[in-house]
Amino acid sequence: MKAELISIGDELLIGQTVNTNASWLGKECSQRGVRIVQVTTISDDKQLILDAVKQAFERADLVLVTGGLGPTKDDITKHTLCEFFNTSLEMHIPTLQQIEQFFSQRNRPMLDVNIRQAELPKDCEILTNRVGTAAGMWFDYKGKVLISMPGVPYEMKGIMQEEVFPRLDSRYQLKSLFHKTILTQGMGESFLAESIAEWEDEVRDAGLSLAYLPAPGMVKLRLTSFEGKQREAEIDAYFAVLKDRYPSLVFGEGEETLPEVIGKILLQKNQTIGTVESCTGGGLAASFVANAGASAYFSGSLLTYTNTLKQQIGKVSEEKLKEFGAVSSEIAEEMAQNGREILGVDMSVSTTGVLGPDGGTPENPVGTVWIGVATKDRTLSKRFQYGDNRERNSQMAILSALNLARCELLELIFEKK
Repeated sequence: MKAELISIGDELLIGQTVNTNASWLGKECSQRGVRIVQVTTISDDKQLILDAVKQAFERADLVLVTGGLGPTKDDITKHTLCEFFNTSLEMHIPTLQQIEQFFSQRNRPMLDVNIRQAELPKDCEILTNRVGTAAGMWFDYKGKVLISMPGVPYEMKGIMQEEVFPRLDSRYQLKSLFHKTILTQGMGESFLAESIAEWEDEVRDAGLSLAYLPAPGMVKLRLTSFEGKQREAEIDAYFAVLKDRYPSLVFGEGEETLPEVIGKILLQKNQTIGTVESCTGGGLAASFVANAGASAYFSGSLLTYTNTLKQQIGKVSEEKLKEFGAVSSEIAEEMAQNGREILGVDMSVSTTGVLGPDGGTPENPVGTVWIGVATKDRTLSKRFQYGDNRERNSQMAILSALNLARCELLELIFEKK
């Protein structure tokens, strides 16, 4: 089933409110076999709403409308839908009673504008809103369906979960999609696609859908079965091939994070980790402590942003700083080695680089980052070259440092492209 989402509200267009409804609906609908083919965001304007609904019905079997159902004068959605579906408003007594109860329970007066929220189109099925005062509406139209809901996220979610999805399942016997995702770090999307081209062909020939979901420093690979969970074992087998072939790149599944994965490895090995950071400014340490229970394996961090603190806190040699510069293999390794001793940890990870937007040199242009890792057995460092966006460079450096640490813990050869 194809669906289109129409989001109504000036606050969405000017960036005052983030359209989280579209994201949630996309995820929840896709899991039930409903594919959202387009999302349209418009202001509270009658003609724009009429045009959007007309065009949506030309593309989709199901139209989901959110917003414009509040008590104020600028909330015109239900009036506009009455015009589109050639119907009129009438007082819906069950909704009125629910609104009265809503205000009574909160010991608040009910205004005329609230009463008018119970005036709803005659020729539609009313969808109960149990957590608010704006009811949802289900319209049948030439074999297709339009559903209008309030824009308040928790109200919309309640109506979808309690009213809409059960009706859709009953009427259309939707076949649920099944998704599974693995997470990779260390290779960009284009390089990864080229490397796994043969595997991708096999996946698609088997009737599965593959999606590349890139983000700064990582790429997610999502396999989708259009026949529900019955092909889960097959998807697992395809992913197992990638895990065996690229163990340094594939670090987890689903919603796992690199710090969580590393934490599990450290707990299994009964080891601890710490960080010595310059360019990442404590971000690497923060990624660990964001996880509950991190104190069992993460001991602490040294923040040595300046050369002075690299010497005073990180015990980095002044002579080496003068000879090699702060952004170098030698300094990254000495930071990691000294950090391991100072923090008393089994593994220490260091970062030093030029995140930008300025400060680069011919030897170390903006985006250059050296990452060091020290254990009781050895010390190593890797040079990374990112772009010119400071925030993105920081995110990528943190992920690269984490994956380098993971590979070292598992005795894997680290790959990067």
